[in-house]
Amino acid sequence: MGQAVDGEMTMMESVRADLAARIAAIDVKAPYTCARDLKPDINQIRLIAHRNGLNPAVTVAHFVDSALSRGEHGALVHGWLSVLGDAVACDRQDVRACDAFAAACSVRLAG
Repeated sequence: MGQAVDGEMTMMESVRADLAARIAAIDVKAPYTCARDLKPDINQIRLIAHRNGLNPAVTVAHFVDSALSRGEHGALVHGWLSVLGDAVACDRQDVRACDAFAAACSVRLAG
């Protein structure tokens, strides 16, 4: 049983590393790319996070998509990607964690 838990943790670490790399790649190209062109990449992150139970990351990805739909770009996208990275790294996957990230994103979206 110990091996299954270790294997599961390794798989989750791999997923988180993949998502972090994807976020970093988006961050590099964001200053030179139209907001609408970043949306498929954010959607991929959302789908991977959803498949792997990274609920706060799913929540934040929806907000990032909304921000991109509003046309946010440049430094504003960098801030959103930072929040998304925090959500990917979050150890908690419960509703309260999702609510906390949603509240932070709501303030950011309104600001």
